[in-house]
Amino acid sequence: MSGKLLIASVLAVAATTCFAVKPPQTKISNGLIHAKVYLPNAKIGYYRGTRFDWLGVVADLKYAGHNYYPEWFQRTDPKIHDFNYEGASIAAGPCTAIAGTPEEFMPAMGYGDAKAGQTFIKIGVGVLRKPDDGRYDNYHLYDIVDGGKWTVNKQRNSVEFTQELSDTGTGYSYVYRKTISLTKGKPQMVLTHSLRNTGKRVIRGGVYDHNFWYLDKQAPGPGVDVTFPFAIRTGSQPNDGLAEIKENRIVYLKALVGEDRFQTGIQGYDADAKDYDIKVENHNVGAGVRITGDRPLSRMFLWSIRAPLAVEPFIGLNIEPGAEFIWTLTYDYYTLSKNGN
Repeated sequence: MSGKLLIASVLAVAATTCFAVKPPQTKISNGLIHAKVYLPNAKIGYYRGTRFDWLGVVADLKYAGHNYYPEWFQRTDPKIHDFNYEGASIAAGPCTAIAGTPEEFMPAMGYGDAKAGQTFIKIGVGVLRKPDDGRYDNYHLYDIVDGGKWTVNKQRNSVEFTQELSDTGTGYSYVYRKTISLTKGKPQMVLTHSLRNTGKRVIRGGVYDHNFWYLDKQAPGPGVDVTFPFAIRTGSQPNDGLAEIKENRIVYLKALVGEDRFQTGIQGYDADAKDYDIKVENHNVGAGVRITGDRPLSRMFLWSIRAPLAVEPFIGLNIEPGAEFIWTLTYDYYTLSKNGN
């Protein structure tokens, strides 16, 4: 699939996850992991928001009888800003309604320089229209002026995505590539990225993976913990009875229900890629994942509700014109003994 994705508006995003037409997708497997990957498409794609990049949405990744990234919301609605609780259900706005391991580039490039009606850039999405003089809002669904040129190369155990985009109005241009691959003989997924600056302006900011971990649709609670290779520092010890910080671990004390929310900034890492090493485990179901990156952390945040638990590690970007930045994220999936066994 290739060609220009030109749309005047994406306000017609479906108000339900029941698609009239099946969103473009492919399945990859290495015999151990089986995963569904949604493909970018401006008209009928699974994700058409303007927050996260469109280069492959990993969903329903299954290993050893566990599903790591099931969908955590029940419907989408273009009138919702972020997400809403609706009794036992959750409804998500079009920029939030995504599952798996989506990545977001921040800030939106050129937004501060643009006047109302002019354009700015969201890497992995395209050239967007600034509607007014208000502040940038990553939950707002902006009009896409130019989605760039997309190329998708599908293999049995991998999918490679490329987006080429150039905007003379802002001076930003780039070639962004992401490959989602499953390692032969290992329960491992690797996300390999490259971002080449082909424009006239420096690409500065950061990128993070939201990591919507929702293992077997189990809410965070006792038996769930997150471990880092460093002693965690934060502004203040959370005092809501939901979870606590124990040196290098975050341990959940109570199952999140209703509108419970546990979130905290995470500090204590060094300027070394070795600290990009995160383990998320659920001892009740007996499974976990280890996430490692080959670039230093620039920021980290943890957010969790009664559905997903999301560890959000950021890396910094400072790419001069003509330069290329490469980074890799590795996901190792594993099983462990269940509590009580």
